[in-house]
Amino acid sequence: MSRVRRLSPALFLAALALGAPPPPGPTLDVWPGRPPGETRTLPAEAEQTRPTDKLVAGRPVLRLGNVSTPQLTVHRPEPRLDTGAAVLICPGGGFNILAYDLEGTEVAAWLNGLGVTGIVLKYRVPARDPARRWLAAAQDAQRAMSLVRAKAGEWGLRTDRLGILGFSAGGATAAYTALAAERLYPAVDATDTVAWRPDFALLIYTGGFVERGQTTLSGVMPVGPGAPPMFLVHAFDDAVPVQNSLLLAAELRRQGGSAEVHVYDAGGHGYGLRPDPALPVTSWPERAAAWLGRRGLLDRAGR
Repeated sequence: MSRVRRLSPALFLAALALGAPPPPGPTLDVWPGRPPGETRTLPAEAEQTRPTDKLVAGRPVLRLGNVSTPQLTVHRPEPRLDTGAAVLICPGGGFNILAYDLEGTEVAAWLNGLGVTGIVLKYRVPARDPARRWLAAAQDAQRAMSLVRAKAGEWGLRTDRLGILGFSAGGATAAYTALAAERLYPAVDATDTVAWRPDFALLIYTGGFVERGQTTLSGVMPVGPGAPPMFLVHAFDDAVPVQNSLLLAAELRRQGGSAEVHVYDAGGHGYGLRPDPALPVTSWPERAAAWLGRRGLLDRAGR
């Protein structure tokens, strides 16, 4: 009981939500036809979870593979809580699979508890381009952000409160979407005339900016002026180097941007937001909720 009493309201909502995911709202295809660059047919999309896979907080992870039809699934909060804010969620999985519940639907449930619409992005995996493993995912996320912005009026969302959140490879996907200076694919319809850049970004144990063994930014996606404010979380002992978050935040500051960074001494990788009293890093949803609140994103004024 003492552990429960120490949880903040935000984290307590998250813990409750993990046991009861919200019913999904509409699901939309990201593309009107075949996604850009697709040249081959993969086996059917399927869950690839195995009994020998690592558990997270004592529970299995739904590993979704062979995604060829990118989709958005919208999870709405209760009307009495709705702030008009929405977050596009990019699960991780090394651009091989998607950790679809751990870093997708469970995150939508947490956001719903804060009054935020959670929109889970099912982007293409495995990676299509060996030299640019991130490209198909980033194309899907750019298009998805434009689609969410285009649908904001229909869905009752505020166009100044549309963010993105990603984990690991999904963190790179989210960050590249927030930083890209141009669209990463040829426009296909009117949706691609709508801005893709999110209003804010949360990057949880992100990769994609520093190669292992290196101490400088890779330059794959340069950080330029006008980047949205970012919230970053990393564990010092993560096999994905903590420098990904630290150096990205430093470059954001150099370019006149804003970042809040939380680095914990231990926690490894892939914990999602499943609470574990032995790992303080799993309290990051409390920090994130406070950051969102300070930015006025959880304010229901005018709703």
